[in-house]
Amino acid sequence: MDNLATRFVNGMTKEQKTDLYRILAGAAFFILGEVFSHTVPFFMGYGALFFFIPGWLTVGAEVLWDALKNIRRGQVFDENFLMCIASIGAFFTGDYGEAMAVMLFFQVGELFEHLAVAKSRRSIGELMDLCPDVAHLKTENGLVDADPAEIEPGAVIAVRPGERVPLDGVVLRGVSALDTSAITGEPVPRPVSPGSEALSGCINKEGLLEITVSRPYSDSTVARIMDLVENAAAKKARSEAFITRFARVYTPAVVIGAALLAFLPPLILRQPFGPWVHQALMFLVVSCPCALVISVPLSFFGGIGGASRKGILAKGSISLETLAKAGVAVLDKTGTLTKGQFAVSKVLPAAGVRPEELLQKAALCEYYSAHPISASLQDACTLPLDPGRIGGYQELAGQGISAAVDGKQLLCGNAKLMAAHQIPVPEVRERGTVVCLAEEGVYLGCILIRDELKPTAKAAVRDLAALGLKTVMLTGDSEASAAPVAEELGIHQLHAGLLPQDKAALCEQIMADAHQKGKTVLFCGDGINDAPVLMLSDVGAAMGGVGSDAAIEAADLVLMDDNPEKLAAAVRIARKTVRIVWQNIVFALTVKLGILLLTAVGLTTSMWYAVFADVGVAVIAILNAMRAAGARDA
Repeated sequence: MDNLATRFVNGMTKEQKTDLYRILAGAAFFILGEVFSHTVPFFMGYGALFFFIPGWLTVGAEVLWDALKNIRRGQVFDENFLMCIASIGAFFTGDYGEAMAVMLFFQVGELFEHLAVAKSRRSIGELMDLCPDVAHLKTENGLVDADPAEIEPGAVIAVRPGERVPLDGVVLRGVSALDTSAITGEPVPRPVSPGSEALSGCINKEGLLEITVSRPYSDSTVARIMDLVENAAAKKARSEAFITRFARVYTPAVVIGAALLAFLPPLILRQPFGPWVHQALMFLVVSCPCALVISVPLSFFGGIGGASRKGILAKGSISLETLAKAGVAVLDKTGTLTKGQFAVSKVLPAAGVRPEELLQKAALCEYYSAHPISASLQDACTLPLDPGRIGGYQELAGQGISAAVDGKQLLCGNAKLMAAHQIPVPEVRERGTVVCLAEEGVYLGCILIRDELKPTAKAAVRDLAALGLKTVMLTGDSEASAAPVAEELGIHQLHAGLLPQDKAALCEQIMADAHQKGKTVLFCGDGINDAPVLMLSDVGAAMGGVGSDAAIEAADLVLMDDNPEKLAAAVRIARKTVRIVWQNIVFALTVKLGILLLTAVGLTTSMWYAVFADVGVAVIAILNAMRAAGARDA
């Protein structure tokens, strides 16, 4: 027990320890006052002030000073003001013990609040401590310690075993394993060797690594994480904003109500003022909204921290609140449910065309494209590729490529491209993306390309469905290519062959249907073409590993390890967080309104009811809110 108390105190800041010692001193005065005022005649009546006034000043002076400062700033009706009025008023009505108890337990509640907030901030702080202050820059004179923010892309840095990678880059020399848990939430080390990507914030577990920096610090993985987490609190959830507005109107209203309770009944009923003033003071204590004002933002803050430790970055509490109501999950295919690593699976040339010739012409036509399909065509081609043979290159959005090869016009792309040029194409029933090729308007054949499913894709769709979400796939791939994937994964609805604007229009329709049922829409994508839909949807989730910067910027959630299974985890975390928020709101309002009514009609006469309704409810709500920080296992 002593060790537990020692660890509890040692985990506090200097200010929190000061608050604790002040509370303990005040509690000592309170206990002595209560004991002596009931056992020693000298300390009965006014003599009890010998203990209660020093005790009140020990715990209440700071509250009184804060109330006076806020009054001077024009912020009159806050919890400090309510506590001071109630406890000072109780002194004047002779309820010395209750006056002391109000202030003492208010300070206990404040300490709980500070400790709870500090715990949530520490959980976020662990994420913020991802990047070292220095990087070992390789120069002609050996290794030099430098500020990561000042190192340019192309420079080479060394990372020793046990150190964090300070900047994003590609391993130049060395073999090791990186602990990526701070970035992805997964504890399994990832092996790296020359050519492997190394993300900032990861820990080098084994050998010395030399890394070529690929991005400046401001665009690095760790900088983006820090930016997202730092700015998350700036985006308030609707329920959180409601509590803030509620407190602004509610507090002056209850002060006016307390004043009326103090003076109207005795004037109307011709009764003494004392008992009604006491009731009014209790009314003030009970009405303090601190349980709501503290616990609601604390719950969302804890939820954001819990999600972050699982590799899910939420850009604000509004993202969690909206996600909790998700009824539809709209999913991109390539790079989201599939690896985005295409490989040629079959070559189907037209009569008289050699397969290797078809592959070479397709690879040349797609030579300058950044699409993964282009890379797969070049990888599969066994004949030499001379870019000097290419001219008149043009990308056709959502259709393919037009280019001149050896002076002849080639079209390489999907069936839409062929149809637009009145080129007949035979039907292909096999699973995969069909890339058609035509030369001078003559069909040369097609190439079948397949994209491998992510290992967790099937579990991701299954988990979303188990949570009651309808799954919809939107993809630019053909129906023939996308339908087998959707069927294998168990997707409820498929829309294929879509251009970026088509995706946005369909997402708007899906959102309109969902909103009529009181649900929201979650969209998950990874490419720059998904950015408009990520911005448009109720909640946009981007893949943070391979995802484009535009997609990550537009999204409300970022999945740091590209694992679609994290979508269901994010929904569970959001629902648990919002459930905790509403538990606190309902509990606090129910208890407070009940005791307020009893107080107003004079059925409660002890300040202890008021203390419980204020401090007790606040402490219970704060303890409940702290459960949101453990929402990672929701």
